[in-house]
Amino acid sequence: MFISGSLSVNGYKKVYEIMKIFLDCIPCFVRQALDSARLATDDEQIHEQVVREVLRLAADLDMSQSPPAIGQKIHRLIRGLIGNNDPYHELKQRFNRLAMRMCVELAEQVRVSESPLETAIRLAIAGNIIDLGVKTSIAESEIEKVIRDCLTADFDSQQVEEFRNAVGRAEKILYLADNAGEIVFDRLLIEQLPCEKITVVVKGSPVINDATIEDARFVGLTEMVEVIDNGSDGPGTIMETCSQSFRDRFEDADLVIAKGQGNYETLSDVNKNIYFLLKAKCPVIARDLGCEVGKMVLEKNKSFDDVADLVKEAE
Repeated sequence: MFISGSLSVNGYKKVYEIMKIFLDCIPCFVRQALDSARLATDDEQIHEQVVREVLRLAADLDMSQSPPAIGQKIHRLIRGLIGNNDPYHELKQRFNRLAMRMCVELAEQVRVSESPLETAIRLAIAGNIIDLGVKTSIAESEIEKVIRDCLTADFDSQQVEEFRNAVGRAEKILYLADNAGEIVFDRLLIEQLPCEKITVVVKGSPVINDATIEDARFVGLTEMVEVIDNGSDGPGTIMETCSQSFRDRFEDADLVIAKGQGNYETLSDVNKNIYFLLKAKCPVIARDLGCEVGKMVLEKNKSFDDVADLVKEAE
């Protein structure tokens, strides 16, 4: 579903569309709820209670909200019902350890690459497969296949150069992390960027397998760059639930690098210089991006481009 609006710049107006919930999202919410309950307990009565409560919530959904905003409410409900603040904790640690082991060899591939930045971008996008909101069970062999595919797939070199130039021009860069495990692959990209300009942002408290400050410390990210949390338990960047200190940092940044589908869903309509890095794992996201499921995505925020064009026209 898309909801239309208008953007005004120096008296000029332009219609834009904001990504909202599709009906296709609702079965995914229910599946996530059941997966979370099963991770936390073997009690089938609790599984049934979780599903029933989520179905009640789904019946009264505000379809104008983003999928992560609804996901945030659902996972708060689940954590309350099952009495576990972080049902994915053990899986997050497992994928952190797995990714750290895999990235020893991958770091060497980046080092000897003819284009280290492009190789690191490909690997950072490959890491986005570790998304337990989409699929709870991810085998090591599946991650290895995604890495191979991402290293050999066609990729727009012009986009890489535009990204390189944007990083070079920026003075304050926010890197919005996505998932535990995935942040190890993000390290490979961050190592190719000016670390002194970068602040990495993780979630303020657990939601699905999204990375928190505990995960950032575990994989050594806090030793490389400044790491802050956004004060939120939303599976994306839901500004109204983020802390004021994060919102101030977001406003002050002149470049944002946003990982994953949740950040795309919550920020694609924001007037900000943002580059989205993700794998399109969901048909709804792929349709919105105009690509096939499985596609590697390095894309500048079109909303920001639209505003820039309007300003040029008005001058």
